[in-house]
Amino acid sequence: MADPKGFLTTPRETPERRPVDVRIKDWREVYHEFEQDKLRKQAGRCMDCGIPFCHQGCPLGNLIPEWNDLVWREDWQSASERLHATNNFPEFTGTLCPAPCESACVLGINSDAVTIKQVEIEIIDRAWAEGWVRPEFPATRTGRKVAVVGSGPAGLAAAQQLTRAGHDVIVYERADRIGGLLRYGIPEFKMEKHRLDRRLEQMRAEGTEFRTGVNIGVDLTTEQLRSEHDAVVLAGGSTKARELPIRGRDLDGVHQAMEYLPPSNRVQEGDLTESSISAAGKHVVVIGGGDTGADCLGTAHRQGAASVTQLEIMPTPPSTRTDDQPWPTYPMVYRVSSAHEEGGDRMFSVNTQEFLGDEEGKLRALRLVEMRKEDGKLVPVEGTEQELPCELVLLAMGFVGPEREGLIDELGVELDGRGNVARDKTFMSTVDGVFTAGDMGRGQSLIVWAISEGRSAAAGVDRYLTGRDALPAPIAPTDRPLS
Repeated sequence: MADPKGFLTTPRETPERRPVDVRIKDWREVYHEFEQDKLRKQAGRCMDCGIPFCHQGCPLGNLIPEWNDLVWREDWQSASERLHATNNFPEFTGTLCPAPCESACVLGINSDAVTIKQVEIEIIDRAWAEGWVRPEFPATRTGRKVAVVGSGPAGLAAAQQLTRAGHDVIVYERADRIGGLLRYGIPEFKMEKHRLDRRLEQMRAEGTEFRTGVNIGVDLTTEQLRSEHDAVVLAGGSTKARELPIRGRDLDGVHQAMEYLPPSNRVQEGDLTESSISAAGKHVVVIGGGDTGADCLGTAHRQGAASVTQLEIMPTPPSTRTDDQPWPTYPMVYRVSSAHEEGGDRMFSVNTQEFLGDEEGKLRALRLVEMRKEDGKLVPVEGTEQELPCELVLLAMGFVGPEREGLIDELGVELDGRGNVARDKTFMSTVDGVFTAGDMGRGQSLIVWAISEGRSAAAGVDRYLTGRDALPAPIAPTDRPLS
């Protein structure tokens, strides 16, 4: 146990965010550095609760009490080793994960949960600074070749695990850079890309090969993919965006979020001087209240939008847990992200009916209506229609599954009832030797689930190729409900 009285004497504390008027002028991460002594005290709040429900809350099964104790004792290197024992990329989860582990913290029953996520990111940042994160090499090589299609967190986790198990791994990515949504979907202010780049260098040093600009089914046939590799891991994500098929959808100024975010990230990469879709000087409406919507919101602020309004069809969430969302579940409560803190309006219980354009076919406004629940369904409230002026609308309503054309159709893998790639408990699809991990098989979910599934799929592949039981498998596809 860390500090036996820590949870009684030390209040929860997290790093301050940089001032809004400063941070919206750059694209750096929004948090100030956290003092090491303060962090040590935060780790000391971990109460050695006997049954650590934080393990259940984390899809990776992170050994949270252990590395909290080690940080309290200032044994940072051992803390890094315990952190990496279950998580290939703690710098990704430490910046991007919504921390379901904290919702499951026993201390959170009647007090403020331990700052697990902050301790995690501080451990890995310290590990990189001290040079403790080094390439890890297998004791022997198997001579087996594995293709990983897609380079998001699931694909990268699977690739690193399989490389370390001694297989020859090639990661195929259709974009021009490795990283998937980590590269072109997540804005720089949420995770600076040097975190991704240094991890990729580690993977290259370990022997993982990366091939960019390769669209399987176009640049490389599925027949070649299967014949040149002993196993395949599909990790292309859930990339088919949910549409809003209403009048005016084709107007100039209405875009999907993933049409808007990548060009902005390319500006930060130095590929472009300015984004092809910019919010500068415009009244912007973001439709969708999730993380992608918040990413659009923060990006629009930094591009100099005249105003930003975020619309959500669901009612305003409660400020605290309700009886139907008891501890240790991850509750759907009202949250204020750093992007929301930076400005803009949020409208709940509204639905967009129509996009309105001018004579030149450019967006000028949208028509919306208030919604209410009636017999368990959302219905429009008569007489509440209104126009909301806007020149840019960003659709951030989530994703409905992987793209079927090309790779999936040609491989002949079956889909489940939700339109995702079906798989068994080893993460193998209905085609022998073809596995799937992450959003492509699970559906749109959290980054921590993607890494966990990548690790589990790698264990399934290794067992399929060698018959051994050498890699840890955090979960099976049906182990836990979606979150």
